[in-house]
Amino acid sequence: MAVYTLPDMPYDYGALEPAMSGEILELHHSKHHAAYVKGSNDALDRLAEARDKGDYETLVGLEKTFAFNLSGHVLHSIFWNNLSPDGGDRPDGDLAATIDEHFGSFDAFGKQLSAATKSVQGSGWGVLAWEPLGRRLIVEQVYDHHGNVGHGSTPILVFDAWEHAYYLQYRNVRPDYVDRLWDLVNWSDVTARFDAARASRPTI
Repeated sequence: MAVYTLPDMPYDYGALEPAMSGEILELHHSKHHAAYVKGSNDALDRLAEARDKGDYETLVGLEKTFAFNLSGHVLHSIFWNNLSPDGGDRPDGDLAATIDEHFGSFDAFGKQLSAATKSVQGSGWGVLAWEPLGRRLIVEQVYDHHGNVGHGSTPILVFDAWEHAYYLQYRNVRPDYVDRLWDLVNWSDVTARFDAARASRPTI
């Protein structure tokens, strides 16, 4: 039985046009995200086989494959819900105040997250995360799906900077794509993730 399943989209494939074309969104979800779900399940099966055989020589490669696919699944699942055809504008309440506290202003935060997303080398993500030890918001660059992040931090807003997310529509002009993502941000979803992350306490 599969452990991981592809989630349904919270809106129609064409709902984010013109910022994100329906063709790209369908390919992104039904092909790329689906491949990460399958890769996660396949890696778990292969890890179980390796354990049963006592074949731990393959462990390093299988663990890396599992981490890559699982992180791709997690980040895409967040990404779809971070976006909305009714998105844009700015957050309010505690999230807005915390952004001001930790970044100086919403504009400063926006510039940092945009710069982090636009400047990812190769493929990756720009991420706004809650870091529980310092109890603060941080911006992270994620290479591929799972590198260069602070362990324990919880992503609450993610921007996909892989070429498959934008290349058919924006060609090689990643900055134009990133700028348009701000018009789609579902701040209600980001706020709910922020509230849940902030309510949890680190155990170390």
